[in-house]
Amino acid sequence: MVDIIPSSEEPIKITITLPTNAYFLSGIRDFTLAMTKNMTGFSDQWAFRFQSVVDELCNNAIEHGSAPGKEVKITFVSHPHESLEIVVEDTGTGPNKYTAAQIVELLAKQKQLVQNQYLGLRGRGLAKIVSEWTDELIFEDLPEGGLRVRVKKYLKPESNLPPSPTNAPSASIPLAV
Repeated sequence: MVDIIPSSEEPIKITITLPTNAYFLSGIRDFTLAMTKNMTGFSDQWAFRFQSVVDELCNNAIEHGSAPGKEVKITFVSHPHESLEIVVEDTGTGPNKYTAAQIVELLAKQKQLVQNQYLGLRGRGLAKIVSEWTDELIFEDLPEGGLRVRVKKYLKPESNLPPSPTNAPSASIPLAV
């Protein structure tokens, strides 16, 4: 299901509900890339980064937060030429579900470990992809169960420049956790 609320002055909000099946993630990746390139003002490079952020958040929701046969909800809110917000919600029915407090603690540990050692191929997405490529990262427990992860990136002049030592994303981006 896709809900689109277009308006020239209002933010553009798109909500997509997916079954908990990784098969559908390629479509979300493609949608994220096209939407970011065409509706936000972010560069192609940032569109590819958002694609990775959404992929990581959706994979986590499918793997940990929503049981097979349940759903994951992804909401994109574009404030054209200002910011892009992405919200991913799971149902809290998954085999390895986390609360917001547990995720905040896990993220702090991952960020510390990532700085000091190689974590392998798994378990570093929140610390290395999501937190480094967003300006805000918020975890919320949903009243009906489940977890909401909200990320936001503000469009700044350096968001559209190619990476260099002076404008590459870094772990020093302030986060609201």
